[in-house]
Amino acid sequence: MQYQKFLSIPIFAVFFLMGFVYYITVFIFIEDWVGLQSSAGSLNAMIFTFLASLCLFSFSAGVLTDPGYVPSSYLPDVEDSSSVSDEEPKKNVSFVFPFFLNGVQSKYCDKCAAYKPPRAHHCRVCRRCILRMDHHCLWINNCVGYCNYKAFFNLILYATIGSIHSTIIIISCACQKDWNYSGRTPLKIFYVACGAMMVALFATLGTLLGWHIYLITHNMTTIEYYEGIRATWLAKKSGLSYRHPFDLSVYKNITLVLGPNMLRWLWPASISHLKDGVSFPTSRDT
Repeated sequence: MQYQKFLSIPIFAVFFLMGFVYYITVFIFIEDWVGLQSSAGSLNAMIFTFLASLCLFSFSAGVLTDPGYVPSSYLPDVEDSSSVSDEEPKKNVSFVFPFFLNGVQSKYCDKCAAYKPPRAHHCRVCRRCILRMDHHCLWINNCVGYCNYKAFFNLILYATIGSIHSTIIIISCACQKDWNYSGRTPLKIFYVACGAMMVALFATLGTLLGWHIYLITHNMTTIEYYEGIRATWLAKKSGLSYRHPFDLSVYKNITLVLGPNMLRWLWPASISHLKDGVSFPTSRDT
């Protein structure tokens, strides 16, 4: 059953962290700052609850959604894999070398004893090939692949916004507090510890969010990024240049991952735009 994926210590740790941050933000710092009964307190509590709910939903979607396994009936298109003419490599070698054979064409997985489509990789944890695999994430106890990458990205986005909101509330609460009157040492330690934790949390999540925004705008996965570093080095060594073959344009790259409807970009369950995940448009097609 899919719900067995929640039976993991890292998953419990994430749930505990979410619950702890929500409790201290709403019931301690907002209450101590302006009070939950005030209009400002109610508004901040509603906004933070909304962000926490979206974060929880995105997290659950990332855990439960199948990342995308290679169909057992998949076979590479022989015509496509052998249809590159003698002239075409000479014209396009500047951006397809040496990624062409490894990235655009199908490969054979010795561990699965089957062919895998372009951009698919074998996960040692899941013990299967994953479509458009980015990485295996310990914190969602699942691979981040073709079908759940959007949920993973939305999770990082909402968690970053929520942690920034929580940090602002903690700082605002600390600034308006009369520490000469109520400045007991344990309370000061609690404020400093919570503030430091939230700053570290949003710095970590913000860095991760920035990284995946970069990947999305270049239509690239984490694995492909590091493959691209090696491809660039090999190309320069041969006096050539390298370009990621799936990088179309910023807007097109975003729509391929998040969908063509901008109103649905922030909804993790909206993945109707995804196809079979075994073929992808390349810059050679445009």
